[in-house]
Amino acid sequence: MSDKNQQIIDQFMQAWNQRNLEQIMDFFHEDAEYCNIPMGPPHIGKAAIREFIEGFLNSLEDIEFIVHHQLCDDANGVVMNERTDRINLAGKTIDLPVMGVFLLRDGLIQQWRDYFDMAPFSS
Repeated sequence: MSDKNQQIIDQFMQAWNQRNLEQIMDFFHEDAEYCNIPMGPPHIGKAAIREFIEGFLNSLEDIEFIVHHQLCDDANGVVMNERTDRINLAGKTIDLPVMGVFLLRDGLIQQWRDYFDMAPFSS
């Protein structure tokens, strides 16, 4: 079985680590959906996703996605990863455990859902 979708998500994670907004956005379908589960309704469409990600990146000093485990089902276009998002915000480093689920179509992200607990932001 091919690992094409896994490679796409690996490259997507690298774009985040480089804080390269244009490259990040190149991974999304025009009608993609992105949802941070504990933070409310999904962002639907590439323009809405871009607005959210751009605001998020601009609020950070740095971010690093550290992938611990990643599973891929290329036949169904599913990639899931367990990772730590290391976020530097206002002089504070937050290590946020995250479970990410990606659904890909035609080599692009159609849906992205991140599951995490907001508690590390309040400690």
